[in-house]
Amino acid sequence: MTAVVVVGYVPNPRGEAALEHALAECRRRDARLVVLNSSRGDALVDEDVVRGAELERLEQRLGESGVPFEVRQPVRGRDVAEELAAAADDTSAELVVIGLRRRSAVGKLLMGSAAQRILLDVDCPVLAVKGPPGGGS
Repeated sequence: MTAVVVVGYVPNPRGEAALEHALAECRRRDARLVVLNSSRGDALVDEDVVRGAELERLEQRLGESGVPFEVRQPVRGRDVAEELAAAADDTSAELVVIGLRRRSAVGKLLMGSAAQRILLDVDCPVLAVKGPPGGGS
């Protein structure tokens, strides 16, 4: 069975950093990549969801990487932690990659609730990647 790496992707510097590390891990492990870009479906416009030309660019970029991939965009009302845990279970992933925001000194005392839940809920190793400095959301 082919190894699988799951990455939580959002179209921002944090998501790009996670995607680059996930691709590197896939090459290292000779693994297939599952890109999870989800929405709870409770907003009219969700800036974290990749659509149209942006989705085409992402798929082209992934195709050019030479890594076998699948893009999943579930809209089931579950949060990203639940979706990543489900994707990791469904695929028997050997690694999940997530992007983290850089935080202030006070923010460093607490990790984001979604990231914390992913670390606790996912049954395989999790690689948490910091976004670039000044990378925003």
